[in-house]
Amino acid sequence: MRSGPDGDDWMGGVAPGPVEPELDPPFEVIEPIRLQSCLVLSSPHSGSIYPAAFLASTRLDPISLRRSEDAFADALFMGAVRFGMPLLRARFPRAYLDVNREPYELDPRMFEGRLPSFVNSRSLRVAGGLGTIARVVGEAQEIYAKRLKVEDAIGRIEALYKPYHRALRDLLDRAVAQFGQTLLVDCHSMPSCSASLSGGAPGRDDRPKADFVIGDRYGTSCGRAVADTIDDQLSEFGYTVERNKPYAGGFITEHYGQPAQGRHAVQIEVNRGLYMDERQMRPTALFDHVAAHLATAMHALLVLMGDIGHHRSAAE
Repeated sequence: MRSGPDGDDWMGGVAPGPVEPELDPPFEVIEPIRLQSCLVLSSPHSGSIYPAAFLASTRLDPISLRRSEDAFADALFMGAVRFGMPLLRARFPRAYLDVNREPYELDPRMFEGRLPSFVNSRSLRVAGGLGTIARVVGEAQEIYAKRLKVEDAIGRIEALYKPYHRALRDLLDRAVAQFGQTLLVDCHSMPSCSASLSGGAPGRDDRPKADFVIGDRYGTSCGRAVADTIDDQLSEFGYTVERNKPYAGGFITEHYGQPAQGRHAVQIEVNRGLYMDERQMRPTALFDHVAAHLATAMHALLVLMGDIGHHRSAAE
């Protein structure tokens, strides 16, 4: 039986594994001074704490590993906290564990021994090397020098994945209890083009991406007004905005987006070329400019969700 990413029945009796000392705590919740909004922000891929044991097991240098991060995405959206919105951010890196996947999307080729029967080993994400524990980063660069132990993989999921999703669920449930609804904003960033990720020279298919991509699972994870509000606000600032292509939203958006139940979820991808030097992995002078525009967009969502809440209360 599979109840969800934070349910104990996913494990089939396997005990939680230890947390690497560098990853204690594995995530942080940045709370506002006063909760004033049903919005909850999640930054699952901005973690940059690499355990020493993990680095010793990889074939890649630290910079190559870091190119898989949604670098500084948590800081980009931090302005929302002053509007009364909590922000949950992972400290562990995406290359170590990806919480924007099903709990057990694992590639059998990566591990010694047999995986448990409940593992999803046939998803498209696993086939691409980007399961819950990734096999590759960048342009198909293999992460590990040798196969991992199955119990180590399960330990990461128990010690990091499940607690992250429990914390996220608690924040969303709190918002629903206080405001009658919630909107999860999943905060991500994307390379300006694939060459930026791999470090290679641009090719024919390496056209620059839009400035922002809004993912709402093709209109299924949130009310249309949510995506429209983000699109309109960012477009007013002169940015180019796309919807769902090439990023429609991952597991988090799909799993938590239940708009018929007053639980909305949307993913925002920010082009890294807007705010950082992708080769040297550091913010540029435009960082604060982009962050201020995102804060304004989050405030516009606050107003929208307040209006939706008022209309719902009046209808009842």
